[in-house]
Amino acid sequence: MKQEQAETLAVQALGWIAGSDDLMPVFMGATGISIDDIRARASEPEFLASVLDFLLMDDAWITGFCDTAGQPYDAVMRARAALPGGQQMHWT
Repeated sequence: MKQEQAETLAVQALGWIAGSDDLMPVFMGATGISIDDIRARASEPEFLASVLDFLLMDDAWITGFCDTAGQPYDAVMRARAALPGGQQMHWT
């Protein structure tokens, strides 16, 4: 996946998170970000990577987003790999 495609998918994921009354507060609490910061940073690849990192924390979130967006379940992981820091090894 190319970075531009990954950014588009991450923006869609952000919209999906924002559309959830239950999940948006969890995202904001986990990241410490405000609504104003989200608006200001929504086009930054590094921020979009953090959106996908958040989504990847729970399989139910991935399947929920992918089912809604009509994406295969591995799309989030492939998009994350295409954004800054996606090629780093994580040992957790």
